[in-house]
Amino acid sequence: MASGLSGRLWAGRELVDRMARQSPARLAITVFAAVIAVFTGLLSTPLATAHGVRAPFVDAFFTATSAVCVTGLVTVPTGTYWSGFGQAVILVAIKVGGLGVMTLASVLGMAVSRRIGLTQKLLTASETKTTRLGEVGSLIRVVIITSTTLEVLIAALLIPRFLALNEGVGEAFWHGVFYAVSAFNNAGFIPTAHGLAPHAGDWLLLMPIIIGAFIGALGFPVILNVARNRKKFVRWSLHAKLTVVTSSLLVVIGSTLFVALEWMNSGTLGAMSIGDKILNGLFMGVMPRSAGFSTIDVGQMREASWLITDSLMFVGGGSASTAGGIKVTTLAVMLIAIIAEARGDRDVEVFGRRIPRETLRLAVAVVFVGATAVLVACLLLLEITGWSLDVVLFEVISAFATVGLSTGVTHDLPEAGKYVLIALMFIGRTGTMTLAAALALRDRRRVIRLPEERPIIG
Repeated sequence: MASGLSGRLWAGRELVDRMARQSPARLAITVFAAVIAVFTGLLSTPLATAHGVRAPFVDAFFTATSAVCVTGLVTVPTGTYWSGFGQAVILVAIKVGGLGVMTLASVLGMAVSRRIGLTQKLLTASETKTTRLGEVGSLIRVVIITSTTLEVLIAALLIPRFLALNEGVGEAFWHGVFYAVSAFNNAGFIPTAHGLAPHAGDWLLLMPIIIGAFIGALGFPVILNVARNRKKFVRWSLHAKLTVVTSSLLVVIGSTLFVALEWMNSGTLGAMSIGDKILNGLFMGVMPRSAGFSTIDVGQMREASWLITDSLMFVGGGSASTAGGIKVTTLAVMLIAIIAEARGDRDVEVFGRRIPRETLRLAVAVVFVGATAVLVACLLLLEITGWSLDVVLFEVISAFATVGLSTGVTHDLPEAGKYVLIALMFIGRTGTMTLAAALALRDRRRVIRLPEERPIIG
């Protein structure tokens, strides 16, 4: 019996080793799918619902996928439909999904940048115990410690505020921890019945969530690089500079446009004071990057605001972060390349560094694949639901970019529509990350190159 079990374990290890060596991207997708299956099973038990009745499979599957992919879209209200056990399962799924995203993305990035297979990297880590060639183990430990520390700090700010709002100690602690984990991991799940709408003017409650979501969307490589070089911007890596600068610009532009468009809208900011309008404008400037929280009724926003939010959601946050989308560095590289082309520059340069052409080709591929996924999903949902394009587009981009914002129609989706969004959330969470790694690892050096000829563009 023991020998049979050990044989199966050895065979499993060999399978994982082979997948890691031949296709690390496929391994990442397999791991995420397995994790979703486990949490779907837990949410399918009667113990997970508040009324003690087994949840429909599609709702359990949808919620598990949304939690592991740190999206936040829900077909049933989190705070009232799921029991304490169910909410705990969702919280653990968010944590596991967030850690998995940062760790897998970082490991895939190491494999790409150093052209060393994951198997060799893991072997080096176990044999040499170093942090240069084999830093996978230490990387995972630092990711866990850093993310957990930041979540504890955010919770430490939120718990006293919930206590001041006349919540009991246990309830305040639970809400503070849940919102902290959900914010840092850009998940967008809310444990309270009415969400954050009743606290739209509460600076002490909303600011920690804003800060947590912004930092979480930067990505672990950026957090670590900035922490090591704190006030020395010149020593930041190019990736850190592009991520922080582009993210900050997107927040400023998004917040400004949102406030300007919704200033007089009675359904959103119209009845608020100037201070509250600024706070909620900042909140809505940060949340589309992937966090997905909202203090207003998104369904009451103007269509122009929906379009701005669509754009921000599609871009998303930083690479190797808990955020989704095509990533801010992808947008930055594309814009810098356009500027270089307009100037007639031979090289794409920024912050004293030259960006390789391979990186630009990769950015184009990521944008095209992302746009294609959104297009296909929109076509399917338009046929399934019969809804208008603006509503469908908002829902689709929110799912693809793992944001979680909704105009309020998610719970009305037909079952087929729910499965479309489930697939889209999974693709959006693992797709761009693994696609980038897979394409980069397939970079081939050819001895013989064909003659060059330029087709007419534009």
